[in-house]
Amino acid sequence: MTGRVTPEMMRQHLRMYLVLGSVNCIEEPSRIVQEALAGGVTMVQFREKGHGSLVGVPMIQLARRIQDQCRQAGVPFIVNDDVELALKLNADGVHVGQDDESAASVRERIGNRILGVSAHTVEEARRAILHGADYLGIGPIYPTRSKDDAKTAQGPAILHELREAGIHLPIVGIGGITVERVEEVIGAGADGVAVISAVTGAESIREAVEAIVDKSFR
Repeated sequence: MTGRVTPEMMRQHLRMYLVLGSVNCIEEPSRIVQEALAGGVTMVQFREKGHGSLVGVPMIQLARRIQDQCRQAGVPFIVNDDVELALKLNADGVHVGQDDESAASVRERIGNRILGVSAHTVEEARRAILHGADYLGIGPIYPTRSKDDAKTAQGPAILHELREAGIHLPIVGIGGITVERVEEVIGAGADGVAVISAVTGAESIREAVEAIVDKSFR
């Protein structure tokens, strides 16, 4: 295994971060991923959670399909909250929330793979950095329906607050981010945006991704 990802490289990966699982998709998830990769997605997170989500072999098969697509495109494949699955697949990294396994424990188990941690306050962000996070997922920035357990939306102000507090780690904003809101989120201090429904629910997946990429790379 090579060394840890550099902050510069991490910022590039976070530009257009697609998060999805079967419950977020109205059509076959790997078809959505294919279109999204064609549009310029820079990282993909497999998040198979929520009512009606896949378990066991079908879940692993879907994860492998999406991982293969990411490998072919040269895009990191991240697993949400399931360290066993990430290690089994030899995924590029893991993303954990505040209620999941502690970041310190995950870092110990995954070695130099990418570690993303969700944070909602300056204190949580500092603890995540201490525990070895490579990037922070901050949100929900705007109200979202993609997560049943989503916390209250904080608005882009939380991103300003983190940067003002001296948090320099790469940050991705998540939660209710649409094409129209990308520039506001990047302008507030995020290095990129993580989206679910703005892509999975789009009429043209590829065009939606291209529009977000266009705004996040400005």
